[in-house]
Amino acid sequence: MFIKIPDEVVYIINQLKEHGYDAYVVGGCVRDSLLGKIPKDWDITTNALPHEIKPIFDKTINTGIQHGTVTVVIENQGFEVTTYRIDGEYLDNRRPDRVTFTQSLEQDLARRDFTINAMAYNHNKGLIDPFNGRTALWEQMVACVGIADERFNEDALRMLRAIRFSAELKFEIEEKTRDAIIHNSKKIQKVSIERIREEMNKILVSDEPEKMRLLYELQLLQYMIPSLKTCFETGQNHSYHMYNVGEHIMNTLKHIEPTLYLRLAMLFHDIGKPISKTTDEEYKDHFYGHADVSGELARNILKGMKYDNQTIDKIETLVVYHDIQLSVSKKWVKKWLNKIGAEAFSDLLKVKKADISAQRDIYYDKRHNQLMEIQKLLQEILRDKECFQRSQLEINGNDLIELGIDEGIEIGRILGQLVEIVIDRPQLNNRKDLLDQVKQSIRVGESD
Repeated sequence: MFIKIPDEVVYIINQLKEHGYDAYVVGGCVRDSLLGKIPKDWDITTNALPHEIKPIFDKTINTGIQHGTVTVVIENQGFEVTTYRIDGEYLDNRRPDRVTFTQSLEQDLARRDFTINAMAYNHNKGLIDPFNGRTALWEQMVACVGIADERFNEDALRMLRAIRFSAELKFEIEEKTRDAIIHNSKKIQKVSIERIREEMNKILVSDEPEKMRLLYELQLLQYMIPSLKTCFETGQNHSYHMYNVGEHIMNTLKHIEPTLYLRLAMLFHDIGKPISKTTDEEYKDHFYGHADVSGELARNILKGMKYDNQTIDKIETLVVYHDIQLSVSKKWVKKWLNKIGAEAFSDLLKVKKADISAQRDIYYDKRHNQLMEIQKLLQEILRDKECFQRSQLEINGNDLIELGIDEGIEIGRILGQLVEIVIDRPQLNNRKDLLDQVKQSIRVGESD
């Protein structure tokens, strides 16, 4: 077996070897190389102690020297070199209370989370794989190193990491590992919301975002987003739907591009349905006003998870308006462009398409064709620079001031009215006709 390693990494390994130490690339870079992927980072592990590593190289940084990590800088590029170690007790389900350095590579690999991440390699000794990580790659399986309960007790975030690797690599989670996640699921509450958020983001933008359902199946969701858990327990007895609310949401995720805020919008677009559900005398379910409820819930959840305000605003807009009734007309399109802007409206069409893609097939063609017609109208409006906002009017606030209108609020109101007029009658977007409209409104106002 041969893994191609960057020249800088080979140099670091060879320098350590020349000074009497063993060194290997380790972890994710080995996993990705065996999968035929290009690693993002190259981590190196060695039996040299930090104070023995530093004199060997011209430039080093004490990245985490108390845990045995030194960053070696080669041509302005940093590579982490970490001493083999054994972790102490994990009293907070996140980090060990101490680390002990060891001369055993196998002991170092034994502390790692999953077998696919517990392999090491160098050109001299080849692949070191004491926990059969290569077999797990072949079987497409995420399995813990050693006893799964112990691994999750050490760091509860590993439960989310298992799901994330399953989604990113399109692997299954081994049965004992699944059982251990269920058994330890409550411990996810001890993990910081920022760490949870980052793992959830990676699941969402993966090739299999629908693996988010594993959060429900493995009993993590009730401790992370309880209102989303309830969606999996809320049926939809309605002609449009074939899934419960949670399964519908999961199926929408794979029908929209892997942009984080779009996938988050799909994750939350129907989260208000359990609260909004009513059932009529014919046992048909309805969810009146669920979009507004979903928007409010989404904002509160996203704020609690410490997403930035710009992302929250984008998502809330898409969630609140995802259920609007469509109309194939330029006038309708321009009114929505005026209301939420071109970028948000374009995103809204993507959300609508993902939504209908996870509903009954018999309705899809008609609704999809309607979306495509609206998309075509949008392209024409943008291409021809048809007016739908104040900045596109052929007059501006200065022109109104020249007419004697000097109140800021009044100027804004009049310009807004002119946009509405031009949306209805595009031919009026010229300086003469717009000024005539303003003068006429002034005269009417004076006569009143």
